[in-house]
Amino acid sequence: MTMDAAVHDTDRAADRDTRLDRLRAARLYVCTDSRSVQDDLPEFLDAAYAGGVDIIQLRDKGLEARAEIEALEVLRDAAHRHGKLFSVNDRADVALLVGADVFHVGQGDLTSQQARAVLGPDVILGRSTHSIAQADAAEADPEIDYFCLGPVWETPTKPGRPAISTDPLRALASSASKPWFAIGGISAGERLAEVRAAGAQRIVVVRAVTAAEDPAAAAAELKQAL
Repeated sequence: MTMDAAVHDTDRAADRDTRLDRLRAARLYVCTDSRSVQDDLPEFLDAAYAGGVDIIQLRDKGLEARAEIEALEVLRDAAHRHGKLFSVNDRADVALLVGADVFHVGQGDLTSQQARAVLGPDVILGRSTHSIAQADAAEADPEIDYFCLGPVWETPTKPGRPAISTDPLRALASSASKPWFAIGGISAGERLAEVRAAGAQRIVVVRAVTAAEDPAAAAAELKQAL
């Protein structure tokens, strides 16, 4: 191995270690679209991160690749300014091009081995799960760094997907060793209290922050409760 290659490998290991440390410390994960209607993506991202969001994922199925990359570059810059993580959904080619911290896939998307083949070892890899069996599979997969379980309640962001309730969260809380996030219909107040009582220490939200009049304040309220 050449000296340059050894230095590069050390840098990559440091990148992964930093990302893993931030993942383990993360409590609040937000998914947002590109904010094209509001036309305020940079302002929203800065407000959300400043309010306490640890990870932001861009999830906008309507974007063509070039527009998605442009929006992700804005997200990447905001994440780096705040010392937080940013996540790419589904598209491994796009994740590679923008230097994603996190790549997240659903049950029907790339396998973890396929994602690693494209992205390499230093990117954080996450997967959506919708049952204890799927969560157990993610827990057992050595390539998966974290997973989400839900939807806890039905949500318009995932139409047609049945709610799983808080019972699986209780089962998972006693067995999981990897970081995991409860997702689906969670908001400040009673619902957040319910998932916390079930043992969830981390949550993913969409509308609770993206639809808030003051995203920073909404994020701060959720983060404080977590």
